[in-house]
Amino acid sequence: MQYPEPISKLMDSYMKLPGIGAKTAARLAFFTIDMREEDVTDFAKSLISAKRDLHYCSICGQITEDDPCQICQDKSRDRSIVLVVEDPKDVMALEKMREYHGLYHVLQGVLSPIEGTGPEDINIPSLIKRLQSDEINEVIIATNANAEGEATAMYLSRLIKPAGIKVTRLAHGLSVGSDIEYADEITLLKAVEGRREL
Repeated sequence: MQYPEPISKLMDSYMKLPGIGAKTAARLAFFTIDMREEDVTDFAKSLISAKRDLHYCSICGQITEDDPCQICQDKSRDRSIVLVVEDPKDVMALEKMREYHGLYHVLQGVLSPIEGTGPEDINIPSLIKRLQSDEINEVIIATNANAEGEATAMYLSRLIKPAGIKVTRLAHGLSVGSDIEYADEITLLKAVEGRREL
């Protein structure tokens, strides 16, 4: 049995989202049909607003309504440290801990030769331009602990260190509450390498 065209189009739209297959798209489409019309209208307005009203900060690359973003505008933040992350969600995760008070730089991706992503395809040139300021003394690289994240971290380190700027990397290893016996070899290696004195 074929779905009516409006349902099929709605399902196709949902399937464009990451992790949404045909079954989930059908469930969401039928849920949407059962919603009150004003809720559907508000949902549609939210989608349009997010697309139209948000853009990337011209300084750090974070998603923002204002340019520059609130973090870049905040004069109380430590301007000598820049924490480099892969995407805007990482900034939001780090801000939740309320312990980091420096600036950020969002790469909007990582180096991935397999996918054809090179240094010119992500937000590296603007980072290098920012580092020409005398204010920045340290760059903390906080890319993910996978092959692409590690490759990006090594590339950035080789690019930045000759300028005399300290380059550090977030520690990796065992998460709080995890058991050693269930950790993989790479996680254990990173935990041993990142050990600190008590």
